[in-house]
Amino acid sequence: MSDRLTVLEDPQLRAFLPLLYVVWADLDLELAEAADLRGRIEAQPWLRPAARAALEAWLDPEAPPDAGELAALRTLLDRVASTAAPEARRTFATLAESIATDDDGRAAARELATVLGLGDEIASVPAPMPAPGLLPGEIEALGDTLDGPDHFVRERVRKHLDSGKYRAYGLPTAIMRDHVRDWVRELAATGLGDLAFPGITNEGLDQRAFMVSFEELATGDLSLLVKWGVQIGLYGGAIYALGTERHHARLAAIARCEELGCFAMSEVGHGSNVADLETTATYDHATRELVIHTPAESARKEWIGAAAHDARWAVVFAQLVVGDARHGVHAVLVPIRNADGTAAPSVRIGDCGHKLGLNGVDNGRLWFEHVRVPLANLLDRFASIDDQGAYTSPIASPSKRFFVMLGTLVGGRITVGSAGGAAARVGLAIAIRYALARRQFGTAGAERRLLDYPSHRRRLLPALATNVVLRLAFATLRDRHAASFVGARTTEIPDSRALEADAAALKVLGSRHGVDTLQACREACGGQGYLAVNRLADLRVDVDVFTTFEGDNTVLAQLVAKSVLAGYSKQFADGGTLAVLRALGRRVATTVIEKNPAQIRRTDPEHLRDRTFQLDALRHRELRVTETAAARIRRRLGAKREPDAALLEVQEHLIALAEAYAERLAFEWFALAAAAAPEAARPALHMLGDLHALALLERRAAWFLEDNYFDDRKAHAIRKQVEALLGEVAAIAPGVIAAFRIPDAVLAAPIAFFDPAHPRYE
Repeated sequence: MSDRLTVLEDPQLRAFLPLLYVVWADLDLELAEAADLRGRIEAQPWLRPAARAALEAWLDPEAPPDAGELAALRTLLDRVASTAAPEARRTFATLAESIATDDDGRAAARELATVLGLGDEIASVPAPMPAPGLLPGEIEALGDTLDGPDHFVRERVRKHLDSGKYRAYGLPTAIMRDHVRDWVRELAATGLGDLAFPGITNEGLDQRAFMVSFEELATGDLSLLVKWGVQIGLYGGAIYALGTERHHARLAAIARCEELGCFAMSEVGHGSNVADLETTATYDHATRELVIHTPAESARKEWIGAAAHDARWAVVFAQLVVGDARHGVHAVLVPIRNADGTAAPSVRIGDCGHKLGLNGVDNGRLWFEHVRVPLANLLDRFASIDDQGAYTSPIASPSKRFFVMLGTLVGGRITVGSAGGAAARVGLAIAIRYALARRQFGTAGAERRLLDYPSHRRRLLPALATNVVLRLAFATLRDRHAASFVGARTTEIPDSRALEADAAALKVLGSRHGVDTLQACREACGGQGYLAVNRLADLRVDVDVFTTFEGDNTVLAQLVAKSVLAGYSKQFADGGTLAVLRALGRRVATTVIEKNPAQIRRTDPEHLRDRTFQLDALRHRELRVTETAAARIRRRLGAKREPDAALLEVQEHLIALAEAYAERLAFEWFALAAAAAPEAARPALHMLGDLHALALLERRAAWFLEDNYFDDRKAHAIRKQVEALLGEVAAIAPGVIAAFRIPDAVLAAPIAFFDPAHPRYE
């Protein structure tokens, strides 16, 4: 032990140990701070000269402790702190006072803590992962909460995947496609496809059970998931949502994969801009046919799943032309292959080739050269052509008709977003189980587990908390979809505008969470994470496309922002002066209540871990970003700018608005679900919610500081609470991943079973 460490054994210096640790572990002492502290120590007449000299040596900015000295200081601090009461160990300031040997030491500790800005907001010293974690009954209750009321559907999927056969890696593309095609047919044989079409192939009232099955399926091979989603969710889903009785007669065969199809919407020149697709469907009244045509190379259908090899039919989205009038984008059933697998007459098919991921899915390209199909192939729930050749629709407005047609497909965004979370869940289970077993470095030959390192906890545990938050948020979104569901056999026109915005918001969050979390899991497992056998490599590349299909995330964010702004404007249009006064009243309340100095500076753990504070902060950010975006647009419109130009100039602001809206929405829905959870599940859910919320506020700290919603002390306190929560969540992490109930055969990665002493972490 160095001389500097030996002198710290002096009982007079006990009260200074926590402060010294914080100075070097967190604050990086500057010259001015050091001079101030040395001056204050000189002013302590009760300190013996040797003790004063020892402190001054530790407070020399030119001679900071090395890693070994800092670790030894931490060990000494842990030993001294072990005698203090639990409540005294909560913060550095209270710990310093508690372990002081006399009143002089306590007074000095208080003074120096104040100088360093170490109030009650500073969390206790990070400690190795505590025990015992979640009890079996708590794991069971948490698992039931996460599974939700459709747990029996999840069990069907788990049972199917548990055979272990639905896993392959490193195969040539052609062989992988063959495997996935066989897997899809085997999945169809279980009857899970029937869940997708309520009132036609099952007696259900909504599609929630199918959505749940899709989410659970995302814990397995993602090529199987996407191929299944194309066949059932997109091809079958379009026929179900946009077709009528004669089209619905096909759905049983589609659910059983006896009729294989694809969903031909995107064009190489018009990816997200569906309204301006170039492919045409021109009505020929003489033959009662529709003529499908690709007028230019930019109109070729691109990235069409299942088109390259397997699909026999396509739902083609094209501009419907009747006579001299164009009626916007409509969907038409078009055969693209003959029974022998060759291309149908006047249809050209190309293969997109090898991709970054999902190479079990045969993405292709389609061109149509005046392909004729019967008028009956028009999916005519919302528009038709009568016997006289006149176009009719129950929706008079072309723009409204377009959005109603696309809105019926909103379930796809819900399933893709939740699937991103499910894939991330697998990655987290693998990485955390490995981190609980893998050991490296440490003192005196005693290696530490990876999850005992604060940096490793930072990599994985906020994502674990976010995963649980998003899972319950998506459950609420599915419930809302079910509540607003309009069956395919009715002529009722659904109004899905609010649901579409919420689905877009959570789709952005879920898909981004999947990509970021799986990247973190891959890195957290080092070289083992790079091996295909450990699943993380394939999961990472396969989930990447989730950010751009079923709607590019950046485009969807703008859709969300416009929806929020429309609602913001509507409150004034509908409420007149009173609405304006109410809005002003809310702003006054924000200024007077939320921004008063006591609230801005309050840093105690009870406040920071209070759900009301967390939600209020997220709501405040959403409201302020909405107000400022609206004000910027209003100024531009007042200056006679075109609306499109005004929106374009504030595009990045709109994306920030969508972010704020989505973050508030997800956490608000989680909080409601967690409050209604079984008693045994609530402590874990509350802890995970705290970590998610405070880690989010920490990431957004610059915005809150700029807005004066936080001061620097509060931002610092939030960071310290996050550090404390990382230790607490590390203790329950094995129980949380057990509550995910991912079968061993699905988890599959050898590193998830690395330590024979912890085969399941149950």
